[in-house]
Amino acid sequence: MAASPAAHGTQHPALDALIQRAAARADKPVIAVVYPCEAQALSACQDIVKANIATLALVGPATRIRELGASLKLDLGSMTLVDTPDDPKAAAQRAAEMVRDGSATVLMKGSLHTDELMAVLVSRDAGLRTSRRISHVFYFSLPRYDKPLMLADCVVNIAPDLPTKRDIVQNAIDLAHALSISAPKVGILSATESVNPAIPGTLDAAALCKMADRGQLTGGIIDGPLAFDNAISAEAARIKGIASPVAGQPDILIAPNLETGNTLYKSFVYLGGAECAGLVLGARVPVVLTSRADSAYARLASAALGVLAAR
Repeated sequence: MAASPAAHGTQHPALDALIQRAAARADKPVIAVVYPCEAQALSACQDIVKANIATLALVGPATRIRELGASLKLDLGSMTLVDTPDDPKAAAQRAAEMVRDGSATVLMKGSLHTDELMAVLVSRDAGLRTSRRISHVFYFSLPRYDKPLMLADCVVNIAPDLPTKRDIVQNAIDLAHALSISAPKVGILSATESVNPAIPGTLDAAALCKMADRGQLTGGIIDGPLAFDNAISAEAARIKGIASPVAGQPDILIAPNLETGNTLYKSFVYLGGAECAGLVLGARVPVVLTSRADSAYARLASAALGVLAAR
């Protein structure tokens, strides 16, 4: 994720609410932080503990982590250190073992590369896969939108086919349910609101709506294809004569491909003043996938989102 240039905290009440709800959860999940061997990753761990949103297990070379903590004057006393060789792959595999044995209920990327963690997530040997395709969801606080907005998939699936899009939608709906949104409104985006065989995304959108009608997608109110203006603006939909239960009030937007989703996400942040939390779903546990460009606030909100998504 990229850091927002906007100020944080009270300017983003939707993310503040995530952090507060996670802190109020009585049963604190264990987040296994994979290879937190750089300053930003380890500082984020202390922020999570201070916010009282989870119990932390730091998975990686214990001596190196202790030395880094001491150099940064961080208090690691309440965190469990799970020692591994000084190798990101070894740390990721140990964290996967913790999920399998029930000693971790959320995973969080530390300072290893994303592809190193994703390789373990998708490996059959790691035991983290489910029948669902793995996908990513961003949860936005947007200054000009009156409720939180989710967007998928901007990170994992490059050119998803219809079965993958089905899982992307269901993963996002299930996250909405975990956040107490009982019937999320889902807009399936394309370049136009008309079904056009020349634009494959419109065909997928129509198919997803029919899958919802037949119970192959559950728990949400789904409509598409919708162009972005029709999805986000009830007035734009009215002018174009579009009758939609989603237009103007979506909780979730589904991009047709990663390029579209990633461009929208960065537009929200850098032009729209948004801040966001992000999560990988579809594995046995939620995975907090942050980047070095993230703000400390985004890292904390992402961890809170993972805590709320954890069973």
